[in-house]
Order: sequence, then structure tokens, then C-alpha cells
Amino acid sequence: MIIGTMRITIHTPWVHSLKEKRMVVKSLCAKIHNKFNVSVAEVDEQDTHQTVVLGIAGVAGDTSQADSILDHVLQYTEGNTEGEVISVERELL
Repeated sequence: MIIGTMRITIHTPWVHSLKEKRMVVKSLCAKIHNKFNVSVAEVDEQDTHQTVVLGIAGVAGDTSQADSILDHVLQYTEGNTEGEVISVERELL
């Protein structure tokens, strides 16, 4: 059993309130969870309007499958948000 984790930081320059940010985060988290069956949560910068930090974790049978899932989650995230992905940290345990 392999646990894949990823931390994605996204810059959202059009967001000017925490309410707008919450709408963006909630929508993106739900889409990722429903499509890939992974756990997703906002893990940092909750009080910063224009920065979204998502933590993603999933379980797979082997390393290549976990890596593939994380690749697909990242591609999906980049394609389904108007924000710019600033950084990505990945770890397989």
C-alpha cells in the first residue's frame, strides 16, 4: 500500500474576499474528490484572499499507480481553475 500526498499552491488574483475564495476552494475540492476519490482540503493560508493551498492524499496499490493519480489530479487542477499553480510538493509514503 502506497500513500500519495501532494500540496498545491494556487494564486487567484481576481479573489478579493474570503467569501469569494471559499466558493473557489469548495468547488475545486468537491470536483477533485468526486473525480479521483482522493481526500482534499485547504491546508494553509486560510486568511489570505489570493492564495489557495490544497492538500491532497490518496491510497494506491503501488508506486506507479499513486504517481499516476497525483499526475492526473495536478493536470485536472491546472485545467479547471483560472488561477496559476505556483508550486507543487509531492511525496509517496
